[in-house]
Amino acid sequence: MQNRIQKIADTLDKNKAESIEVFDLRDKNYFVDYAIIASSLGQKHTTALLDHLKNDLKPEEHFNNVDESGDWVVVDLGDILIHIMTPEYRIKYDMETFLGELGNH
Repeated sequence: MQNRIQKIADTLDKNKAESIEVFDLRDKNYFVDYAIIASSLGQKHTTALLDHLKNDLKPEEHFNNVDESGDWVVVDLGDILIHIMTPEYRIKYDMETFLGELGNH
């Protein structure tokens, strides 16, 4: 699992995602084991980061669902949820506080 998390974080980092945070939710009553949040540089970068994840993680990872808007992309890998958000959306929706209340990161 840690290798998978590291590969996701490395893919985001090498493609200029910012403020990458990993939340361990295994001991919490949540529907995934891990959540990863990263900030993009803007809408086009959000979409580009999704493309990089698809290119770097497939076929090893199965993308169960991708919910995509220009400001926020959510990737469901089954046991890992990846949120890529523009800085404005990240502040507005404050997922860190929500996930931080669920688990430690």
